[in-house]
Amino acid sequence: MNTSPIIPLPPVKHYYPFAPQPFRIAMNLRPLDLDEWLEIDTEFPHQLAEKRRLLAEQHAAVFEARPEAWAASQETLDLLIAHLTHYYPQIYQRHGRTLVNQITAEEWPLDQHGLHPLDLAGRLVQEDLCLMKHDPAAGIYRLVGASLCFPTRWRLAEKMGRSLATIHIPTPNYTTQLASPMDRLFDKLKVHKPVWRTNWNVLDDGSLFQPTGHGREDYKTDVTIENVGQKIWLRIERQTLRRLPSSQDILFTIRIYNYRFDSLADKPEVAQRLAIALAEQGEAMIEYKSMRPILDATVAWLKNVGSPPTTRH
Repeated sequence: MNTSPIIPLPPVKHYYPFAPQPFRIAMNLRPLDLDEWLEIDTEFPHQLAEKRRLLAEQHAAVFEARPEAWAASQETLDLLIAHLTHYYPQIYQRHGRTLVNQITAEEWPLDQHGLHPLDLAGRLVQEDLCLMKHDPAAGIYRLVGASLCFPTRWRLAEKMGRSLATIHIPTPNYTTQLASPMDRLFDKLKVHKPVWRTNWNVLDDGSLFQPTGHGREDYKTDVTIENVGQKIWLRIERQTLRRLPSSQDILFTIRIYNYRFDSLADKPEVAQRLAIALAEQGEAMIEYKSMRPILDATVAWLKNVGSPPTTRH
């Protein structure tokens, strides 16, 4: 019999990061208050369970860390434990050298947990964790470690060891619009000035683990304007970046929020903004995200939701 106390969790937040103006990829960075670094909500039990499943069934696909990532990985774990026990003491508690998750009943002996420190860190939070390390010889940052259970259509093995520029080669307009600002950000990011941003996608799959899907050419769909609300998902990435004080590496966190489209049915202003962003994102982005088969029905559905009630179909 499970006698664990029932711990209330905050509701899932809603982010709608699209502006009613022509589409343009941009960083849109905001200062990050460290007390809001990590977000725990009612999806916490489900998402941690999904991480455990993925790490058990296909560990190599969702976790990799190079030897040079060890120091930053341990630093990340230490920072996470300090943050979680301070800001979420009802969930995470330390009993001596053991960390206890009061919701999942997991106990982690911090001196003998037997995992890579970044692996354990990723099991504690809903966010995915990526470490970028400066390569002084090349003058660039490279991905050297990641716990990535919820990728938005990219494979960890294909990106490991790559620079920011090569990681984003497939992304339309990254080179011309984002490459230089991102490089400057990574070079100048201060320990005491972390930042956060959001990114969004519209997908026909609500799965958390999505390593593939971009650039499909043989893509067929049964999505129609009548079933968009049940078939299409708004997938938000809340991303944070902070420089680790000891290693000076950069920790990049990615938190996934999935909103099925029928949750937008009572949000006409949000639907209207998203319809504009989708319609104006450009052919290259549409093809890259494999959106062509679902685009027309999705935009039509959003426009209908965003129109005055007397004119809706």
